[in-house]
Amino acid sequence: MTTKRALILAGGGLAGIGWETGILQGIADEAPDTARALLDSDVLVGTSAGSTVAAQISSPLSLTELFERQIGDTSAELDSGADVDTITALFLSALSQPGDLRERLQRIGTIALNAPTVPEPARRSVIEARLPSHTWPAQALRITAIDTVTGDLAVFDSSSGVDLVDAVAASCAVPGTWPPVTIGGRRYMDGGVSTPVHTAVASDCATAVVLVPASETAPSPFSAGTAAEIAAFGARTFAIFADDEALAAFGPNLLDPRCRRPSALAGREQGRRVAAAVTEFLA
Repeated sequence: MTTKRALILAGGGLAGIGWETGILQGIADEAPDTARALLDSDVLVGTSAGSTVAAQISSPLSLTELFERQIGDTSAELDSGADVDTITALFLSALSQPGDLRERLQRIGTIALNAPTVPEPARRSVIEARLPSHTWPAQALRITAIDTVTGDLAVFDSSSGVDLVDAVAASCAVPGTWPPVTIGGRRYMDGGVSTPVHTAVASDCATAVVLVPASETAPSPFSAGTAAEIAAFGARTFAIFADDEALAAFGPNLLDPRCRRPSALAGREQGRRVAAAVTEFLA
């Protein structure tokens, strides 16, 4: 029986990066040993925003330094001009046509490939600036992305022969907003297109803590919802969803660079409130 523990970090735009970092910092404020246990999880699974946070917390930079980066005045982030409503409309267009999950993901992939965006190198520079280290950590880090042509899930790790920056860029390549990322002659888009959590990627773990920068009741286009997916996961799990205060702090556009600071601060406050429950779960 495996005793491995996973920390699963879900997608949620720039607001999600700020909030997840804040959650961990807030837990560290109240229960440093608990935060350390989360950071030292045997497996880190990152999807979209969560891929950034997973790569960051497994880097040499301290959690405090990472949090300060989120609330700082300077940022290398670009404003794509896209918003959640526009992206949702693109998704609904692809989903309105008949077909199975794979076919629908392929249609979203076609949208991603044809959307006008900044060039790949410009977007890659943003991801480079996000990551304190561009080297895969010794810790097991698994990053999800979707093949734009086949609709298949790709899970990148240190054995994949893929640059860490490229893996994170692929996982964060929101269709219609950022360019798909070229890896090994294929083009990849945001890992959160099919699900923001990808719990199955941690199927070898007996315990998992899941951070989800969204409401527990948020709908999912391909399932009964994120909460239901987590509940159906075979491991013993503890999920933290964004509370009402955090959701308000995110603002209307999760991709707006201006949401980073309020999201991180709200996450920190929520992290302080849930620290005792997480400590009890891990005991």
